[in-house]
Amino acid sequence: MDREERDVRLQIMLQPEELKAIEEWRFSRRMPSRASAVRELLRRGLAAEGFDVAPDGKQTGEFGVTEAVKPPKQR
Repeated sequence: MDREERDVRLQIMLQPEELKAIEEWRFSRRMPSRASAVRELLRRGLAAEGFDVAPDGKQTGEFGVTEAVKPPKQR
């Protein structure tokens, strides 16, 4: 995919532990950029079999990359 074909920007917030996990994965595979690593992880995740669809009512804070993700604050 050429750079010119990418016309949508996706911005996400990560916990420091999540970013560290992505960066370690990226460097161990010599990925050229953080964006390319995230795209590859997304591609692999979407291609994986056996994943569950998130149930209705789940909050964004309930999904994380690492086990160290803090639970969402109660209102």
